[in-house]
Formats: sequence, structure tokens, C-alpha cells
Amino acid sequence: MPAPASALRRLPLLLLAGLSLLAGLDAALLLLGLPAPVTTDRLPDVHGMLMVLGFVGTLIALERAVALRRWWGFGAPVLLGLGALALLSPLPLTVGRGLLTAGAVVLVVVYVPLFRRSRDTAVLVQQLGAVAAACGALLWWAGAPMPATIPWLTAFVVTTIAGERLELARVAMSGLRPGDRTRADSAILAVCVATVLGAAAATAWPGPGHAVLGAALLALCAWLAGNDVARRTVRSRGLPRFTAACLLAAYAWLAVAGGIWLLGGPQLAGRGYDAVLHSVFFGFTISMIMAHAPIILPAVLRVPLPYHPAMYGPAALLHVTLVLRVAVGDARDVPALVTIGGIGNVVALLGFVVTNVIVGVVASRRAPTARAARGTRDPEPALPSPVQEASAR
Repeated sequence: MPAPASALRRLPLLLLAGLSLLAGLDAALLLLGLPAPVTTDRLPDVHGMLMVLGFVGTLIALERAVALRRWWGFGAPVLLGLGALALLSPLPLTVGRGLLTAGAVVLVVVYVPLFRRSRDTAVLVQQLGAVAAACGALLWWAGAPMPATIPWLTAFVVTTIAGERLELARVAMSGLRPGDRTRADSAILAVCVATVLGAAAATAWPGPGHAVLGAALLALCAWLAGNDVARRTVRSRGLPRFTAACLLAAYAWLAVAGGIWLLGGPQLAGRGYDAVLHSVFFGFTISMIMAHAPIILPAVLRVPLPYHPAMYGPAALLHVTLVLRVAVGDARDVPALVTIGGIGNVVALLGFVVTNVIVGVVASRRAPTARAARGTRDPEPALPSPVQEASAR
């Protein structure tokens, strides 16, 4: 079905997120010492923020603005997207840093009416993540080096995704008594609070703080592995199985990062830093995006994106090359394998984007033909609420 005008107006924000992704991958090639389509002195320095707040942050903020259904909620993805664009422009870096900080602050505010609407622990957990994003962006704006922001950015993506998974985990907990479900909600809230406090401690006292953060991530992995419906749906087929496989792989990578921080302490440079960074932001975060793309994009843009088995190709390539990079290249100090794994990571992510575009275009072209054959017209779907989105996931 053709996308409504309101959905088409969101397309520029999605394009800003896509531009951040492409620029971040370009910077990744430069950091690997490889030729890249665009070469600037600034790109390697802003690689992390382009990927986390420019790409992931804009996507999350856009989804939350759609759920909020208020015009001002789109201020968050607009500011985050423009902040990433400013980082790529000749403007002073402080302009882009300030816009990213403002976008993260607006995202914190967006969660206030969302929480008032539902009084849901899952929304509160996601708001903790927005607070962590704002703290990380503010630190970077104040001049802190990128490694100092990593605990905050980790807390942002981890707690935001944990809140979304909590919504669906309630399906698995439907047979529990109300008191047991309340304790399960309280447990994940406590773990996510510990994650954010661990990020704060890692800033003030790096040694013990990173250990606390690592322990919190491992506790969160244990909760998710024990309560997420992915343990059941991985035995099904089609989209549920693909989503579950990506989710379980993501939890494994998060456990890797948590274990490194718990046992190895701060990782501010070198092989340990590379391993933690890519375990969290590629192994965990990108795998989660792959899992949810066939659900989130149709909800935001009102375009069909049906599951296709070809989606397994980029997802498998992502994890195989990440194992090569982290478990062999970083762990055994083999720079050549780090480079090969990094190239594979870039190819996997670009391949997933191309696959989804092709699947979406083919599905959009087939939809009018199918409706004409039925002699019916599909009604425009209502905008999904956060709970409806969770049920779809």
C-alpha cells in the first residue's frame, strides 16, 4: 500500500540515519587503514558518535516519536540527525556535539508522556537509556575523549533494547502469577539501574566502575536469556525464527563485552578496546537492529517489508566475521584478521541494507497487484502504540 503522507515526511529522518551509517562505515575503513570513498581528517574522530547517536539514536528517537504521536516528539530525531550531519560538515565540531546533546535531552523528555500513558516499567527502563545517551553526549560536548563516553553509550543501547524486550518477555511470563511478574519487572529495572550507575562509576572510578558495569551486563544477559521468548521462537520458522536467532546471538556478544570489563577492567585503547566496542555496538546492537528491521520500518514508514530467507546471509556474515575479528584477531593479536573481520562487518551491514531495500521494493510493487486481484482496498493502518509494537515483535 502506498505510504501515507505522514509516513513520507519521516523519510528524510530515516535518510539522515542512513547517511550517518554510511559515513560511519566509511570512517571504519579509514580506521582499519584501508582506502575509503570519502577521506577527511575528521571522520575517524567522529566514527563512534556517527554510528551510535547519529544512526542508532536517530532510529530509536524516530520510533519513539511515532509512538508518541505529537509533533514536538520529532525534535529528538531531527536534532540527532542534524547533529550527525554537522559532524560531517565543515562546521566546528562543537556544533555537532551540541546538537547531538540537545537531541538526546529531547529524547529523555519524549519518554515522560510515554510513561504517563502506560505507567510501564519497560518505558521507564528505556528512559534510563535516554538519560545515559544524554550524559554520554554531554561528556563528549565538554571535551571528554571518546573512550570515556563508551560506558554511557553502552548503557544507552543496552537499556533501551532491554526495555523493548521486556515488553515482549511478558508474553513468556503470561503464565506467572501477578506477584511473580512484578518481581521480574523489578529485577530488570534494578539491573538496568545498575548498568547506568556502572557507567557513572566508570567515569569517576574507572577500575571498579568498569567491573560493576561488566557485572551488570552479565546479569542483564542472564535475565534476558531466562525470560525472552526468543528461546522458544528460535524453534519455529520464518520471521520469528530469524528474529530469535539474531537476538540470542546478540545476547552472547553482550556477555563477551561484560566479561571483558568484569575481568579485564577499563579498556581504553588497543585490542581490548576494539573487542569491547565491536561486541557491544556490532555484535549486540546491529544484530538487534537486524532482528527488528522487518517490524520497525513498516511501522514507521508504512511500507511492507516481509521476511525473506536472504536476510540470513548478512546476519550470518556479521557474526562470522565478528568472531574472526574479536575471538581470533583481537584475542590472538593478529592484525590481518582484525582487518579482514572489519571488512566483513562493513560488507554484512551494507548487505543487510541492500537486502531489505530489494525485499521492500519488490513487496511494494506486488501489493497493488494482489489487492487488484482481490478487488479490495486495504485500509490505512492505525499508528501502533508501544504495547502493540511489542506484541508485533
